[in-house]
Amino acid sequence: MTRRPTSSRPTRDLSALFDPRGVIVTGVSSHPGKFGFVCLHNLLAAGYRGEIFPVGREPGEVLGREVLGSIDEVPAGRADMVFVCTPPSLNEDLLRAAAAKGVRAAFIAAAGYREAGPDGIDAERSLVAAADELGIVLAGPNGQGVVSTPSSMCAQIVAPYAPAGNIAVVSQSGNFVSSLLNMAHLSGVGISRAVSAGNAAQLGVADYLEWFAQDPETAVSLVYMESVDDGRVMFERLRAVSSAKPIVLVKGGASTAGAQAAASHTGALATDDAVFDGMCRQAGVIRARDPEEAFEAAASLATQPLPSGNRVVVVTTVGGWGVAAVDAMAGTLLDPIPLPEDLRTEIDKLLPPRWSRGNPIDMAGGETRDTVPEILEMVAGHSEVDAVLFLGLGIQSNVAAMMRGGPFFPDHSLRRIVDFHETQDTRYAQAATAVAERTSTPVLVATELANTRPDTPGPATMRAAGQMCHASAGRAVRSLDLMVRHARWRSARGI
Repeated sequence: MTRRPTSSRPTRDLSALFDPRGVIVTGVSSHPGKFGFVCLHNLLAAGYRGEIFPVGREPGEVLGREVLGSIDEVPAGRADMVFVCTPPSLNEDLLRAAAAKGVRAAFIAAAGYREAGPDGIDAERSLVAAADELGIVLAGPNGQGVVSTPSSMCAQIVAPYAPAGNIAVVSQSGNFVSSLLNMAHLSGVGISRAVSAGNAAQLGVADYLEWFAQDPETAVSLVYMESVDDGRVMFERLRAVSSAKPIVLVKGGASTAGAQAAASHTGALATDDAVFDGMCRQAGVIRARDPEEAFEAAASLATQPLPSGNRVVVVTTVGGWGVAAVDAMAGTLLDPIPLPEDLRTEIDKLLPPRWSRGNPIDMAGGETRDTVPEILEMVAGHSEVDAVLFLGLGIQSNVAAMMRGGPFFPDHSLRRIVDFHETQDTRYAQAATAVAERTSTPVLVATELANTRPDTPGPATMRAAGQMCHASAGRAVRSLDLMVRHARWRSARGI
C-alpha cells in the first residue's frame, strides 16, 4: 500500500513541469549545436503530445516549425512550461512574459548563475524571487533537462530518451541523468520521469522526491546527489517519502578526494559520509555504492514484489554458478536456507538422481521441456522461501546462436534444435516473471548474456517485458540484499 508523505510542508505541484499542455522553447535557432535547437529537436523526436512553441531571434522555420519572435506571440493558456536556453540577462523578463501567457513551470538550461561567481549568485537570487512572485516552479538553472514518458516529453539538451517505466530519476549532475537513462535502454526497465536539478536554486532534490511519491506513474525514485544544505530537514523529508515509496540513492563525495571534487562541481560542501550513511539508514533510504548498483536496485524494486523475509533459494542449471551466488551472500542479510524436505521430495520427481538435492538447486543438466518453469513455481510458492535467484537463462539460446551462425545451418536437423533451444529460453524468461507475479515472491534472474549477448532470446525476452536481467549472480544478490534491508525497515515501522 502506498502512503502519502507525512512531512508538514505542502508538496509542490510539479505537474506543469512533468505533464505540461504545451512547451515554449526559448533561444531556438537553426544552428544544430545550440541548446534551443537541440531541445526542440528532442521534443519532436520523442513525439511530445502537447503543443510546442519555438521562440527565437531568427525569423522562419526550424525543423518544420515556425519560430515566433517573442513569447508575446504565444497564444494564452496553451503552454504550461517554458524551457529557457537564453542568457541570464534575458531570463527574468522571459519568465514574466511566460507567466502572462499562463506558464506555471520553467526549466532553466542556461548557465552563468551561481557557478559563475558573485554576479551569477545575484542573478540566480533575482530569478528565483521573480519565479516565486509569479507562482512559477523553477527547475535549474544550469541543468540539462526534464523527461516525462507519460507525456512522451524529452525536454532536454542531452540524450537519450528512455523507454517508459516506473522509475523516477533526479540528479544533481546532469550527466548522471544520461547515464541512468542509458542503463534503462540496456535493461529495458523504463523511466517515468527524470530531471536534472542543476543549481537547484528553487526546487531541490526533496521537492522532486515528494512529488514522485504522489505520482501514480512512479514506483521507485532514484537519486544521485553530492551535497545536502540542511541535513535535519532533508532527513525528515526523506523519511516521509521512504514511507510512501522506495528511494534508491547514490552519493558522490563519499571519499575525501571525492568530497573535494564534489565541492568544485556543485559549489556546495559535501556532508560527512558516516553521518550521511546513518541518516539514510534511519530514513529508510536505500543507499547504493555506485550508479550501476543504484539502477539495478531501483529496477528490481520497480519490477519485483518486495521480499517478506531473507530466506533465499538459488535455482541453477549449472553448479558453479550456484556456489558463486551463495558465496556472494556472505556479509549480506540473505540466508541461503537448507532446502525444505517437502520441497526436496517434490523436486526429486522432476530431476535425475544426480541433482544437488540441496540449496543451490543444481539441476545438473537434468532439465526437460517443463522442468525449469515447474521448479521455479514450486520454490517461489513454498511458505519457507522469501526470494528466488534463477541462474542459467541464456545457455540454450547461446548454443543456438553458435549453430545458427555456423556453416551447417539449417541442415542436419539444426533448425529444429535451434528453434527448441530459443523457445526454451524464451519460456524460462516468461516463467520467471509470471511466477513472481503469481506467488508475490521476487524471482531475480542473472546471466552474463544480459551484457555480452543481450540479443539472444532469454535476455531479449526479459528486456522486452521491462524486467531486470542482472549481468551476474553477485549483482543480483546485491540488489536482493538492498530490497530485503528496505523491507525490514518498512516492517519495523508497520508500513
